[in-house]
Order: sequence, then C-alpha cells, then structure tokens
Amino acid sequence: MELGNAYSEINDADEQQRRFDEQSAHVEGVRGDPEYVEALSYGMPPTGGLGLGIDRLVMLFSGRETIRDVILFPALRPDDR
Repeated sequence: MELGNAYSEINDADEQQRRFDEQSAHVEGVRGDPEYVEALSYGMPPTGGLGLGIDRLVMLFSGRETIRDVILFPALRPDDR
C-alpha cells in the first residue's frame, strides 16, 4: 500500500538547466525558469519532501483495500459495486 511519495529536489544548476532544455525540446512553448536556475547557481542546500494524503491515512486506519472506498464525495464514485 502506498501511503505517500517522497522526493528530493535537484539542486545542481547545470543539471536543472539541462533538464529544462530537454523539456523545452519536447513540449512546445514550455521553457525553463532562468531565475530559478540562477538562484540554484548561488548554492541551494539539499531539499526534499513527502506527500501524504489524508485519504490514504483513512484507508490505513479503516482497513479499506482501495482508495475509492474512502473518497469523500460519493457522487464522484462510479456505481460499479
């Protein structure tokens, strides 16, 4: 069961610029953020985060198998039961 996802941010300015360039080659009109890359070049400490949803905690505490069983808005659930 996945309760959340963890991530770390890229804090290397050259690597981030390379990824922005690669992305802009694949997605028309989307370009990188030069101010962000400049801020990275000054030195950004390692950062990260964790995404944890209340719905997944409710799944855990209530013993439900699927997230569909704990959605707050039942009108959005299909009637396939």
